[in-house]
Parts: sequence; structure tokens; C-alpha cells
Amino acid sequence: MILTVTPNPSLDRTYEVPVLERGEVIRATGERVDPGGKGVNLSRAVAAAGRRTVAVLPLGGAPGAVVADLLDAQGIEVAPVPVAGATRSNIALAESDGVLTKINAPGPELSAKEQELFLEAVRDQSRDADWIACCGSLPRGLAPSWYAEVVSRAHAEGVRIALDTSGPALLEALRARPDVVKPNAEELAEAVARPLATVGDALKAAEEVRAMGAHVVLASLGADGQLLVSDAGAWFGSARVSAVRSNVGAGDASLAGFLIAGGNGPKALASAVAHGAAAVRLPGSVMPTPADLNPTAVTVTTDIPLDRELTEPAP
Repeated sequence: MILTVTPNPSLDRTYEVPVLERGEVIRATGERVDPGGKGVNLSRAVAAAGRRTVAVLPLGGAPGAVVADLLDAQGIEVAPVPVAGATRSNIALAESDGVLTKINAPGPELSAKEQELFLEAVRDQSRDADWIACCGSLPRGLAPSWYAEVVSRAHAEGVRIALDTSGPALLEALRARPDVVKPNAEELAEAVARPLATVGDALKAAEEVRAMGAHVVLASLGADGQLLVSDAGAWFGSARVSAVRSNVGAGDASLAGFLIAGGNGPKALASAVAHGAAAVRLPGSVMPTPADLNPTAVTVTTDIPLDRELTEPAP
């Protein structure tokens, strides 16, 4: 069972538009409403693969009730932590050329009592977990050290933990030595405090993040592929994608594929790349099913293209 922890979930509305023009009335060609948040997306991907998952998340107000109903309809066990503030609502505008514009609300502020109830819910639900995946930004009220506390508690219970966050929360959590971290290129650059222009730069940064405390680093480089760095070595994975429809949740699908396949090694990397490539071909934040995967389009190699320039250099 994969337990997901999403401190700042959302109700996500995605509009598909031909092109985004400021100040104009734009008619959407498609619309979706999905439960959102990195951990929520990961649970959706795990459930789409036919695996058991439990989502622990603070929920409040009418948007929170809708998120719970949507997750239940997708076969996801929900362990809600009731909070006074309303769950945030986000908007994404997906243009036909694959460009995505997102408007993310800040979300509610959690009280000290709500924070403690959240930690207790994670502890109670983790007893049956093979993996705990902590994902996304922290809401107002939670200190940057909150994820580090969850990592320490998970290890005390003998549960492996994966982390997908950024900034101070990532740096604090690295001290607790999470089993897996999954930064994207921008988050990786932020962690090492310098820009990344090539795959080689990203590899060096991933190795430094391991030195900071992570056992395994799965670095998502967007259209340029993914890097896996662990004690056993380093691998580079990529996939052919004919057309990108939406990249919302693609990184979350990748981490789900990685954990489903064991959470380490080239086979897990291949699964991560296949899931991410399938996700970008789907609308909104739809998570791929096994039928959407194309393993034959995936390449995993130890021959890492160090000099390849990143399509979108990380600042």
C-alpha cells in the first residue's frame, strides 16, 4: 500500500484553450474538475494502476467535500483531517501547443491543533504502508521542518518514505535522510543554489542532494528526461512523446510509477518515465492507466548525455 500525504490539497479546474490572450474573452474547448495536490495526484495514479492507496489530507469547506467525493469515486481510500478553513481551488489554462498557465490559491492556515491531528492521522494510517509519499507545498501554519518530522516518524516505524517538495521544506527534510526525493530541474537548482544548464549540471546537483541526506534522487528534467542517482549508480531515462496535451501532474505520475516498481533501480526509472510520458498525453491532470503506457518508447541507459543542454535551463 502506498500512503500519500498532501498538506495543501486543492480542487483543480482545468480549461483547454486554443491560445491564451490577455484581456480577451476565450472560449474553452475542454474542461475538467479534478482533486488536486501532488500527493492526491500520486494516489490517483496508483489507483489507476490497480494498486491500493490511502490519501491523508486536511479538508475543509465545500471544496474539501468535493475533493473527498472525487477521490472516493476513483477508488482511493481517504483519511481526511477536518480543518476550519476551506480547501483551496486552483485554475489551470492549457493551450493547444502544450503551454500551461496555473493560478494556485494559497490554501487555509492550519491551527496548532489541526497540525497535531494531521501528524496523528499519518501515524495511524502508516501502519499498513509500504511507502509513504509526502508531496507538495506546506500550507500556512506548518513550519518548514514539518516534513522532516514526518520522515523521522516514518523511519521510526520502519516505513520507507519518498518526498516531493522544494525550498526550505526540502532542505530541512534532507537532514532526516528520506529514502527518495523527486525534484524537478528548478527545484534541484534551488537546492544547490546555482543554475543548471545541462544534464551534466543536473547530475552533479543530484549527487550533491544525495550528500545532503537523500538516499535516492529521482530528478525530473521535463521534456529532457529523468535522472536516477543512488548508491548503485546513475541512470538516464527518456521517452518519445508525439504530442503534449497537458503536463499537469506528470511528475506525480512519474513518482507513482517509480514507487509501484519498487522505488529504486533502472526498472523503477523506466516505469517512472513511462508513467510521466503517458500523463502528458492526457487532458488536465488525468492519471494514466496501464493501457496508456508505452514501455517500448522508453530508453534507460547509464550513458548519460552530460553535455546535452536542458530545454528549459533551471535558474
